[in-house]
Formats: sequence, C-alpha cells, structure tokens
Amino acid sequence: MTTRVLIADDEALLRMAFSMILEAQPDLTSVGEAEDGLTAIRLAADLRPDVVLMDVRMPGTDGIEATRQIVRNCPQTKVLILTTFDLDEYAFAGLKAGASGFLLKNTRPEELLTAIRTVAAGNAVVSGRITRLLLEKFRPHIPDAVAIARDERLSRLSAREREVLVQVGSGLSNAEIAATLHLAEATVKSHLGRILHKLELRDRIQAVIFAYESRLIHPV
Repeated sequence: MTTRVLIADDEALLRMAFSMILEAQPDLTSVGEAEDGLTAIRLAADLRPDVVLMDVRMPGTDGIEATRQIVRNCPQTKVLILTTFDLDEYAFAGLKAGASGFLLKNTRPEELLTAIRTVAAGNAVVSGRITRLLLEKFRPHIPDAVAIARDERLSRLSAREREVLVQVGSGLSNAEIAATLHLAEATVKSHLGRILHKLELRDRIQAVIFAYESRLIHPV
C-alpha cells in the first residue's frame, strides 16, 4: 500500500523539497500541492489523500481552518501541522482542530517520513505529555462552557474507562497506565479504543484534549 500525501504550504521551494523527499520512498507519494488553505480543502475533497502536510500560516484561509474542514469532510484523512516554533499557539489550535500531530518545519527528513507513516497508520505523532504542555500553556483559551457541554459524553464511560482517560490525559503511555492501574497493557489498549469510540474522538491527542476541557483532569 502506498500512502498518498497532499502538501499544503505557501512556499513553493518547501513544497518541492517535501515532494522530492516523499517520491524517494517506495511507500509514499505526493498526490498534490496547495499554496493556500482553500486549495488544500478542495484538493483533499477531490483526491482523498491519506495524509495532509499542513502549513498553518498561509494567505487567505489558514492551515487551522483548512485542517478543521478537512477533518470534518474527509474523516479518513490525517493532518500533520507544520509549524515554525515548538509549543506555539498554532500547534495548540491545530490539535484542537483535529490534526493528528505537529512537526517543526526544520525537522529532519527521516523524522518527517516516520511521522507520515505513523499518522497514516492511525496513530498520533505528539506524545500525551507534549499535548498536556500545550493545554496548560494555553489554558486561558479553553472556556468553562465546554466542560458543561461535554458532561453528557463523560457519562458514556464506565468507571474503569474514566480512570484510564484520566491517566491518558495526564500524559502517560499505555505501559505506564498499565503499571499504575495494575492492568495488562493490552487491556489498556482495549479500554482506550472503547473510550475513543464512545466519545467520538479520532486519536489519543483528542482524548487528552477532551479530558482537559471536560475538567476530568486539572493542571498541576
């Protein structure tokens, strides 16, 4: 299976560089390029790529809004946010919009390729701890009203699933959660799968954000 990638960046040289890196791999290919958010949205709908490399700072419709619309309209497509600075407001907004992770623009080619393959397989490329740091840094942007709206969704979880979600929200890996709750790692993975299904979340990153916004966990 070849992973199909759409590249969205307003810098032509960067788009060309990313495309060359992808085409040098037997399992990856560039299916299109977009120089702005609106074009990215249109091409994602037309081409249905597996992954979109999304620059956040583009003219017109920015990468955040483009990510939000692509995730909504093309649920099988994963988005990787490309940002200049680690832990900035763009990464935070991108994760909330539904991105499966973020990368620095100056990341090494091998890290970029690993990240693309990881999200294409349905996993996130940002650790829970990094997501938690983002959430704590930008906590003033999370309204209390969100917690009220999400109470009903929390009621869908069993007591054990809530325990697991708290640990996920705290940034622990499956192995660490297993050790903390005295469970098998496979059991933790099963619980997490049910949590994502019941809460209608895409991935682990979204679970961390949900736990934080619903006030299931609190900053230390």
